[in-house]
Amino acid sequence: MSNTRLFRRSRLRLCLWYAGVMGVILSISGLGAYRALIRANWVAMEREIESIAGTLHDSVEPLLPPSADPTTVLRQLFPELCLNQHRCNRKPTVIQRHTMGISDRDTYYIRLFNHRGKLLAFSPNQPPNLSPTFNPEPWQTISTTQGIRYRQFTIMLHSADANPNPETQRSSWGYLQIGRTLAPLDAENVRIQRILVSWLPLVLGLVIASSWWLSGLAMQPIYQSYRQQQQFTADAAHELRTPLASLLATVEAILRVTFSNPQDTHTMLRQIERQGRRLSHLIADLLQLTSLEQHSSSETFQPCCLNDLISDLSEEFLELATDSDIQLTYDIPKPLIYVLGNEPQLYRLVSNLIDNAIRYTPAGNSINVSLEKSDHTAVIQVTDTGIGIAPTEQAHIFDRFYRVNRDRSRHTGGSGLGLAIARAIATAHHGSLQVQSELGVGSTFTIRLPLRG
Repeated sequence: MSNTRLFRRSRLRLCLWYAGVMGVILSISGLGAYRALIRANWVAMEREIESIAGTLHDSVEPLLPPSADPTTVLRQLFPELCLNQHRCNRKPTVIQRHTMGISDRDTYYIRLFNHRGKLLAFSPNQPPNLSPTFNPEPWQTISTTQGIRYRQFTIMLHSADANPNPETQRSSWGYLQIGRTLAPLDAENVRIQRILVSWLPLVLGLVIASSWWLSGLAMQPIYQSYRQQQQFTADAAHELRTPLASLLATVEAILRVTFSNPQDTHTMLRQIERQGRRLSHLIADLLQLTSLEQHSSSETFQPCCLNDLISDLSEEFLELATDSDIQLTYDIPKPLIYVLGNEPQLYRLVSNLIDNAIRYTPAGNSINVSLEKSDHTAVIQVTDTGIGIAPTEQAHIFDRFYRVNRDRSRHTGGSGLGLAIARAIATAHHGSLQVQSELGVGSTFTIRLPLRG
């Protein structure tokens, strides 16, 4: 229960880290996109103001005389404008509207100043209470008492008959100031902000849900590894407890009981030796399995002839098979088959399979070891006609200390690490180990190893 709580807390912390990091990334990305969009709209608006100002400037400047009554000139050029300190006509005619040349009269306004900064004329739709004081800054942002913002641009006007020599500075006739309301732009910014604010909780909710799911996926291998390690520790403790208990009991018996017959003492010592060897083999198997799974072996792979390896193993196990009344045969092709590997490990791999086949094949049956080449793979098969393995057990027989029948080691021996070591060796050689079995019919273990390139 405590372990489950530990993993849940770890998953929760991992989820919060995922959600926090993703939330920060999305927030920064959203803020950056918002700023980029606002900036793009702002630049487009300023370019539009500059374009209109430039059009008016290029149309008006050639018509400006150096010396003339400004009022007369402005009435001729801009009949729609309101002259400063004159009555303003707020209902222009069609001809006057055509003469004005501004596309959107509700959005834009213009003002004209002389070269001393005195206001000469202005459009009727200019912001209310706009200061008549001239500001020479090219760009300005102003706000009215109602909170409406305006952006205006100022450009210099020159008289028509000024010195045409480009090296001589032209005289200033006055200034043209064009502005527009920022209400549509501000409304668009508010709309974007509302969209971001309304979508942010939904996005964060999705991030939290996906973070919880991803943290679960990330914790699964760790949890499985922990459970396997826990199971391994329990199995190893169980396997070590039995020989240790037997060893200690035998030693205590020798210490407490005085044997009159030396043969009894010798028997007890032989029992201690057997238990010690069993412990030694078990520890050696565990160390080898750990080394294989961690790929910590420092030995390099060399070309290994599988024909000789299978032949030697078959001859080695022939006497054991004969004593068990089992017929052991082997099929080895004449062409030599080489793989890159560690010969002692490959020897252990195949010998574990043959040894298992002999242990769990009843007397009077047969075992066959075959070697063949298939495409770029060497295939070794160990086939027996023994007791077989149930389909539900086949997925677990390569686990450490796993036995189909928990008490069968009393009769067959072994520590339950043979097949785990065999698969680890096959994996270390970039190969595979598979099993096909049927209860009461027999089993076939197939090793596939890549051929030497």
